[in-house]
Amino acid sequence: MGKASFAHLKDSTGIIQLYATRDDLGEISYAIFKSLDLGDIIGLEGYLFKTQKGEITLHVTSVELLAKCIRPLPVVKEKDGVIYDAFADVEQRYRMRYVDLVVNDHVRDTFITRSRIVSEIRSFLTNEGFLEVETPMMQPIAGGAAARPFVTHHNTLDMQLFLRIAPELYLKRLIVGGMDRVFELNRNFRNEGTSTKHNPEFTMMEAYIAFADMNTMLDLTERLITHLAQKIHGTLKIQYGKDLIDLSPPWRKVTYTDIIKEYSGIDFSLITSLEEAKKKASELKVDVSKCNTIWKVADEVFSEKAEPNLIQPVFIIDYPKELSPLAKSNPDKPGYVERFEPYVAGREIGNAFTELNDPFDQKERFEDQVKQREAGDDEAFMMDEDYIRALEYGMPPTGGLGIGIDRLVMLLTDSHSIRDTILFPLMRPE
Repeated sequence: MGKASFAHLKDSTGIIQLYATRDDLGEISYAIFKSLDLGDIIGLEGYLFKTQKGEITLHVTSVELLAKCIRPLPVVKEKDGVIYDAFADVEQRYRMRYVDLVVNDHVRDTFITRSRIVSEIRSFLTNEGFLEVETPMMQPIAGGAAARPFVTHHNTLDMQLFLRIAPELYLKRLIVGGMDRVFELNRNFRNEGTSTKHNPEFTMMEAYIAFADMNTMLDLTERLITHLAQKIHGTLKIQYGKDLIDLSPPWRKVTYTDIIKEYSGIDFSLITSLEEAKKKASELKVDVSKCNTIWKVADEVFSEKAEPNLIQPVFIIDYPKELSPLAKSNPDKPGYVERFEPYVAGREIGNAFTELNDPFDQKERFEDQVKQREAGDDEAFMMDEDYIRALEYGMPPTGGLGIGIDRLVMLLTDSHSIRDTILFPLMRPE
């Protein structure tokens, strides 16, 4: 056994070289030091010095084994900027995130950045005069979005409840109650498939401003995202994969029908029958077999043909009324609503509109959604009589905005799967 040994100690702040001798530690402690394995958790005392090569090193005067790593950690190596990872199975990394965080610094950095982004959003909105609130996670009626909910049961009250798909209708009840600027940053749950863009449990920020409209929220969205880019990267030009994205305002604005026409050649504003819409979509090899309206066909074409091409930031505006049951009608464009969605890097990162505050119009739209639900559309909205009653007490003109935090983190950390921005994404059982 040698009389002196070197090792490296790593914690959340970095790595430092260790130097230990048998003379300083004694036979037993030095034997412990020599027998340490990769991943062992230790406590040390010592003093700093510089080696002849100038490396700051801890001269160890005492060592204590605090926890033994009894499973071997994967060894990660880097050469010329390329990471060679023995822990290369992505699904295994997601299942064993605790190991992933230990061995992959870039993974830990992503989640540190995520925490910073969330903190910056809260700070930004608080400075804008918003009040952070909390609304129910279990709801008797799943509303605020077109999605299938998770169902649960309250034993004591013997009632069916749904994990919320969105907090929207409760936040707008607060606007009715006189809270002029509110936001919530919390989890939503949607009983849907998983993909690089979707996880059934995800984080959403929703914000509402009384006496405002879509344009107010468009300005807020642009200012918030550019603020975050500047805070995280120090610039509005960020690299995402092979694309250099310029977030500098003002962002481009294009109508929903124009952007579909731009990338598919189809002008859905001129189509008058479902058969014609399906025929044109099928010619582009877009599967619309489950679509039962013209605008649902259009939305499938948008998702497949337009959305992947929206790399630079753009606001898609003027959505069809049918696709926006909670948005206020556009008085200058019959059949459309005052709504926009921001797209960056080929995906939607938010949704906003001038809120519908007419209880009679809202009830008619809910009734239309109920008909669609009865016809087999399990993502259509449910009737919410209590929300209608709230509107009958009077809701001022209101602008609302929702931003998907996980997708926003993807953009700002150059991550290409939503599961890379969620610490413990949902996985199938092993």
